[in-house]
Amino acid sequence: METSKALAPIKKIITYTLVDEMRHKSFVIMFAICAICVFLIRGCYQGNYMVNGQSLDAGTIVMTVSKVTFHIIGAGVMVITALLSMRIFRRDRTEGMQSCVLSKPIARWQYVTGKIIGIWVLSVLFMFILHSIVFLITSINLKVFMPEYLVASLLCSINLLFVVIAVLLLSLLMPDIIAFLCVLGIGIVGFVGDGIAAASHSQIAQALVQQSTNHPQSDLTWWKVVYLLWPKLLGVQQLASSLIGRESFHGFGPPYPLVNVLLYCLILGALLFKRFRNEDIV
Repeated sequence: METSKALAPIKKIITYTLVDEMRHKSFVIMFAICAICVFLIRGCYQGNYMVNGQSLDAGTIVMTVSKVTFHIIGAGVMVITALLSMRIFRRDRTEGMQSCVLSKPIARWQYVTGKIIGIWVLSVLFMFILHSIVFLITSINLKVFMPEYLVASLLCSINLLFVVIAVLLLSLLMPDIIAFLCVLGIGIVGFVGDGIAAASHSQIAQALVQQSTNHPQSDLTWWKVVYLLWPKLLGVQQLASSLIGRESFHGFGPPYPLVNVLLYCLILGALLFKRFRNEDIV
């Protein structure tokens, strides 16, 4: 009984957040543009592609284009999620929604939880629909069925949760646009770091390192520690995309990116609840 009483306000805030965001014309236009752009990629599945003088078969083309599209959608929706999240608290405060809600028997943690889940669910639906368009294109037009594509999409939802929590927390500490840029910078640095790490493990890079120095290198350096502890947003996407075609995953291991991002969600979430508890509501 106590649990149902505690969940009822959260459900109402989730519903209000979903309806409030979807009724904005900017969100509808943004979703329509993204859906049209994804639908137009069906042309990339047609035509002949040559690699090293050899023509690629249809299955390889479908798999490659689908994975590239998967990563583009995942990264794009993270940016859109950050844009949606950065103005939530400010708009509610400006419109008097915060003071109205919190003047009722609703705890601050319930309000914050409802906002987090509302934006997260909306973002997950956004991404899942875009990925579903790709799934339908490959299934109907190309007769290639990839149900794991949708499973991979749901796995990427953990990245969206991280973005929502991080932006909401930073929006309480700094201007909204700065909070957005900080989270965007975290993602960009992580993507670049993963790219550099992948390149450093290539045979050419290892040969150059061995030629440039004669003394053995330490296995653990400061940049490796930073890289290890940095939010593994790209790692989660790579793990998810490895389900498509059932490829093997290279890196710290399949569980690590998920554990890394989940820990960040828990830590940042705890900081968000603590910070909002001390926030002045006007």
